[in-house]
Amino acid sequence: MSGRATTQPPRLWRLAEALRPYVAALHVYDVDLGAPGVHRGLPSTTLTLVLPVGEPLDVGWAGDRTTRGARWSTVSGLHSGPAEIHHGGHQRGLQLALTPAGARALLGVPAPELSRELLELDEVAPGLADLPDWLAATTSPTAGLRVVEGALLAALARHGEAAPRREVEWALARLTRGARVQDVAAEVGYSRRRLGTLVREECGLAPKEYQRIARFERSRDVLARHAARGRADLAGVASDAGYADQSHLTREWTAMAGCTPTTWLREEFPFLQDGGGVGGRG
Repeated sequence: MSGRATTQPPRLWRLAEALRPYVAALHVYDVDLGAPGVHRGLPSTTLTLVLPVGEPLDVGWAGDRTTRGARWSTVSGLHSGPAEIHHGGHQRGLQLALTPAGARALLGVPAPELSRELLELDEVAPGLADLPDWLAATTSPTAGLRVVEGALLAALARHGEAAPRREVEWALARLTRGARVQDVAAEVGYSRRRLGTLVREECGLAPKEYQRIARFERSRDVLARHAARGRADLAGVASDAGYADQSHLTREWTAMAGCTPTTWLREEFPFLQDGGGVGGRG
């Protein structure tokens, strides 16, 4: 999570070796956003587990008020649209990015069951239902991280290690890098239809939709790197991320983030409006 000002920048925490196949990233965040507002939760190729501290996370899918609620834990599967996180100006907690295999190994459920869902831990993984209370009782970020790490190691011991079929793991890696679905199917020796079935069984999305999210995620990372240098060249971002052109980039961002890249940059990196800037339209 990011905002206009941070009292503690999001910190990437290195977990125990046994958890690394299942947790792609764990961030501690303590963010001062200046004023109440709405933060965008963007699509990604990982599942998300958020453990807020101090106050619950008020979140729902954009455009669907029935999904909005205040939760002390939030588990969301892969999805191709934005979430809206309503805040009072300050957010604090931990956010974990889980691999599809991590859903089985740590939560005990296949990733497809969580696709496009916003749930709490007690609905998904009863063995972790007390984790928000344990986290609330800690007195420092380091202590909180140790509690979370210990709970995840215990969950892994209960559920056992999980890994996708080697060819499916290979296919997801290739799709993430932008390879054509037909080419990936040929590389792993499956028909396109069979590959589609295996990918859906692993992550809950068809290969083309997974690839679309991966490309969007790549563009977000490229945009953030441009912003860190003080200027975002949208045409260059589109090319680097694998879009046909800048218009294609803007259409996909509008559909998947609910805003254009320029709007997202203005929300997340307001300093670009000063000495830097955004190149191109969109």
